[in-house]
Amino acid sequence: MRAAVLHETGQDTLEVLDDVEAVGFGPGKVRMRVRATGLCHSDLSAMSGVLPQPAPFVPGHEGAGEILDVGDGVTGLHQGDRVLMCWLPACGSCASCKRGQTHLCLAGFLNAGTPNFRRAGGEVFGFAGTGTFAEEVVVAANCAVPIPDDVPYEIAALIGCGVTTGLGAALNTARVEAGSSVAVIGCGGVGIATIQGARAGGAAQIIAVDPVAARREAALRFGATEALAPEEFADAKARITAGEGFDYVFEVVGRSATARTAYEMTRRGGTLCIVGAGALDDTFQVNMFELFFDEKRILPSLYGGADVLRSYERAIALWRAGRIDLEGMITHRVRLDEVNDAVDQMRTGTALRTCIEI
Repeated sequence: MRAAVLHETGQDTLEVLDDVEAVGFGPGKVRMRVRATGLCHSDLSAMSGVLPQPAPFVPGHEGAGEILDVGDGVTGLHQGDRVLMCWLPACGSCASCKRGQTHLCLAGFLNAGTPNFRRAGGEVFGFAGTGTFAEEVVVAANCAVPIPDDVPYEIAALIGCGVTTGLGAALNTARVEAGSSVAVIGCGGVGIATIQGARAGGAAQIIAVDPVAARREAALRFGATEALAPEEFADAKARITAGEGFDYVFEVVGRSATARTAYEMTRRGGTLCIVGAGALDDTFQVNMFELFFDEKRILPSLYGGADVLRSYERAIALWRAGRIDLEGMITHRVRLDEVNDAVDQMRTGTALRTCIEI
């Protein structure tokens, strides 16, 4: 089959090969035909080495498709079922799952170290244990989540990561209150989903901050009340909040510098929510006095900060009700053999989400 492969960490481009085989099918596994997948910034971070991922690997973790085959012992899934890919599935039995924090279950991470593709040159990994930049993928059965018939594959793919992450940061982790002031730093796909989550939560002011003019314009369409370049942010704090700072500030970039800016833009007693995935060696610093004196809540948010399956259901419900716009987030569509166009669109900021149609 065809799949897009990154041969070495640090390379800028992917190679689409036609001699890749999805391997590992057996008890407890399903074989999935990928129909649509999104390019998430985490894929680029894995390609560059910011996020740890063995190479060679097939990127992609935000996908949807249909079940081709079901292994022994699998229940609740059947050939032909329409599913989205959950890259961080819950085992249901660990301490995190028993506490109801299924998004903190580590079982899914164990899949990342097992190659699930093969070609003549040897074994190939799938990013985050998945690898949806391929025509087919074999995954654990709990990675495949059935979707209703009225949810298109491309919408389901977005819900599989970026939409769930952004909506959940606003509604689950930060719990944005009605009438509050919100600032979102970084307005790619996850940032736009965070803006939509803040709007759904009833925020009165939503300030979008991004260096790319096209993304700022897009943020206004998705619910931001004002969109600013980074150099305008400090003046906006003085103008909008009388210098006090915003009730909620979301960092959706994954860098210590923007996290520090977000901290400074958060009011005393307010909430800083870290959504961006950063590097292991990039340290965010807060001194002990300000940490004590300002009483700002610093809340990291992983994959929406709550039970993933419930988050999927809520995203679908909000989409059906017209409360969030998911179709509009897909600004570009490409074929698998054009995957490097999607990479360029992400790097330059010209796309919110590119859907790769397979």
